[in-house]
This record gives sequence, structure tokens and C-alpha cells, in this order.
Amino acid sequence: MKEKVILAYSGGLDTTAIIPWLKENFDYEVVCCCIDCGQGNELDGLDERAKLSGASKLYIEDIVDEFCDDYIVPCVQAYAVYENKYLLGTAMARPGIAKKLVEIARKEGATAICHGATGKGNDQIRFELGIKALAPDLKIIAPWRMTDIWTMQSREDEIEYCKQHGIDLPFSADSSYSRDRNLWHISHEGLELEDPANEPNYDHLLVLGVSPEKAPDKAEYVSMTFEKGVPTSVNGKNMKVSEIIEELNTLGGKHGIGIIDIVENRVVGMKSRGVYETPGGTILMEAHQQLEELVLDRATYEVKKEMGNKFAQIVYEGKWFTPLREAIQAFIESTQEYVTGEVKFKLYKGNIIKAGTTSPYSLYSESLASFTTGELYDHHDADGFITLFGLPLKVRAMKMASIEEAKKNN
Repeated sequence: MKEKVILAYSGGLDTTAIIPWLKENFDYEVVCCCIDCGQGNELDGLDERAKLSGASKLYIEDIVDEFCDDYIVPCVQAYAVYENKYLLGTAMARPGIAKKLVEIARKEGATAICHGATGKGNDQIRFELGIKALAPDLKIIAPWRMTDIWTMQSREDEIEYCKQHGIDLPFSADSSYSRDRNLWHISHEGLELEDPANEPNYDHLLVLGVSPEKAPDKAEYVSMTFEKGVPTSVNGKNMKVSEIIEELNTLGGKHGIGIIDIVENRVVGMKSRGVYETPGGTILMEAHQQLEELVLDRATYEVKKEMGNKFAQIVYEGKWFTPLREAIQAFIESTQEYVTGEVKFKLYKGNIIKAGTTSPYSLYSESLASFTTGELYDHHDADGFITLFGLPLKVRAMKMASIEEAKKNN
């Protein structure tokens, strides 16, 4: 009986060419596994394509709700943003995909998992760290790094290879953006984006929405509610998290929200330029932040910002299944106990504009913050506070002055 390999299958040209390549070079039985993280119509026709390409079976596994509840929500609560811009759309999905690949490998009794990530990108690290953490006994095959037997260097090469193996599918050799899509975002790389000196061709590039210039001239009000840091409704309608993100994607795309152009530092050491569309995610992150401003004390908020940055790095580097991620997430979750309330805002030409935030746990006190003297605050108390708070500065200034005086006297 042939050994089985589980192929992380997208239905694109790369993973289609990998099917006959695995059979030819390893004599494997190839079981394809496509993980649905909300990529929409990209999944249409995959079963027929996989079978025509030589796979014995195709699994299409829907993990959309798991993706939202177990991966997106913790990142939103942490405000995990890589290098101040990237909302981790691709990185967040990879641990869930790796986990499902391992589950299918166990179910099928496979001895190996294969992925089509290139040797220059981050995904090879994310997939493989996840697999190693969950199934260290499984062999990992990465064709793009096996240059002695993977000799294809272009889309034309892959198309020709498929034809030679009786696979004549409607793939085009035309150049296009390299994209990754799920419910949270879509990324774009390639073409004019390969040169940071070039402005993105947004009319050609955008998929989830429009540029701010082409957004409506009228602002749109939106309200959201949260319960313990988890979004629960949009505009008065209660929905599960995946439905909320879908609704916010529609609203955000309409108003040109969440388009970023970034040159990021990849894990493998090189810089990479890409454009990300994250309309719903950008709104969700901002709304959650607005609520946290009201309910978190200063000291907790400061530490949480540091932990959020670390959490983003962990997710970006593919270290989801680690004790450190679990520990930081436990801290983050403890801060969410009172992140409950309603957030209102306006969407207008790429902007999210505050329109009022309320919470039963708000630490904002109007009597304290106003210029009117209240019972809890005596202006005279500030005298002693400033004296003590500024004491180190005063002592140092006095010391420096005495040193300068001593120099003059010498």
C-alpha cells in the first residue's frame, strides 16, 4: 500500500502542479485538503480539479467560525498589529490551517504533509512550526525548497508540466498579483508593487472595496456592542463574530476603510512590499480600542500595549502553538473582563470617526475631568504631587548647577 501525503491545496497552479510531482517523485497517494477560512468563490470547482490532477481525495474543511473565535478575536483583544500597520490577516489563518492538516493526516494515516509555500516567504515557517508543534513525527515536504527535483521556475513551466501529465486546465501564464484571501483580509503582492517607488494601481488592485477618493461623499453612522471584549452586534443586530466581520467588510469596503501599503520585515530577513485590504478588521480593531480607552486603567493599558506588540510578533512568526502565546493570551483575556459597552462611529472616505462610546464599567468621571471642582479632587493636592513627582528632576538640576559652580571656582 502506498504511503499517503496530505497536500495543503488551494486549487491554484502551484498546488495543482504539485499533485503529479508528488506522485512522480515520491510515489505517494495524494490526499488534498483545502481549508476554508472565508476565501469565497475561490473554492468553486476544486473537487473536480483535484481529481483531474491525480488526487485520490479532496477534503474541503470549513473553519471560518473557528478562525474567527479562536484566532481573530484574541488578536483583536490584544490589538496585535505587526510593525504598526499589518493586521495579520494571513498570519492569523496559518495555525488553524496547520491544525486541520494534522487532523486530516491522522484521519487518513498519512506519513507526510506537503505545502506550496515558497522558500522566500513567511508561510513556510508558519505552516511548518504549526505542524512540528502538533505532529513532530510527520514528514514535511516543501517542493519550492527542493530545487534538485522541483525544477519549475515559472508559471509557464508549471503549465507545461501539467500538460505533460495530462492535466489541461484553464490556467493562464499572464502576470497578475499574488493574493491571499480569507474572511479577515486580502493581500496583494507583485507587479508594480515590487518597486516601492511605484504608486499602487488601486483601480486595478482593489477587491474588497474602493479607494477613499471613490467612496461616498456622505458619512455613514455605525454602532457596535461588545461583551467582555467580544463583538456581539452591529447596528442593533446580534450576530456571531464571523457574521459581524462580513457585515463590517461590506461597510468598510464601501467607504474605503482599511487599505494599507507597507514595506514589512519578513521573518526570513528580507523586506517585502504589499498592499492589504482589511476593511472589517480595521473597523473592529478601532471599535474595540475605543471601548478599552474607557474601561482600562492606565497601568494595565500600558502593559497591554507592550504585550499586544509581542503577541503580534509571535503570530507573525508562526509561533502560535507555544507556551508564550498561551501565557500572553491569558493576560490579555484577563484584561477583557469589563470591556463591555457600545461604540458609535462614522465611516467617511477611509476614516473611522468617533461618535460616542458608553460602558457600564467606564472609568471616566465627568466630575473629575471637568474644570469644575468636585469632592474627589482638590486642586491644592496637585502641589504636593508635583513636588514629589518632579523631585528627581529638581535634585539633578541642583546637582548639575553645583558642579558648574565648582568648575567656575576652579
